Amino acid sequence: MSEPLHIVCPHCHTTNRIAPEQLGQSPDCGKCHQPLFTGHPVALDDEATFDRHISRSQIPVVVDFWAPWCGPCRMMAPAYEQAAQLLEPHVQVAKVNTEAAQTLGARHQIRSIPTLALFVGGREVARQSGALTSPAQIVQWVQSHLPR
Repeated sequence: MSEPLHIVCPHCHTTNRIAPEQLGQSPDCGKCHQPLFTGHPVALDDEATFDRHISRSQIPVVVDFWAPWCGPCRMMAPAYEQAAQLLEPHVQVAKVNTEAAQTLGARHQIRSIPTLALFVGGREVARQSGALTSPAQIVQWVQSHLPR
């Protein structure tokens, strides 16, 4: 049996230990009993929650930095939503509203939105500015930057 992975719950933000072979079996959080993977992006709009997901999750986390007033962000949102269903459970999909979390946008030097950032092991490994408008484009971009 493989070493358990740490997965942060999208609901209560508790870190769970999940065996890699159980990822595809719809695991639930040990604390709140909600699904660890919902097929929807997780809103990470405060620094503590963002930091917990990025630093504690042992699966890659892709983050969409966006704002409600941004036309290209709204255009990309349905494709990003669909990409979440395709990427989970091997990649956690998250969103940061840069209007609500301006310090996160500044800290990560987000200069244009939408911007996708891929985090692996707590570190940013890739960044894409501008809207990707199909789920396949988003999935391909994420997969092309994952460690082999």
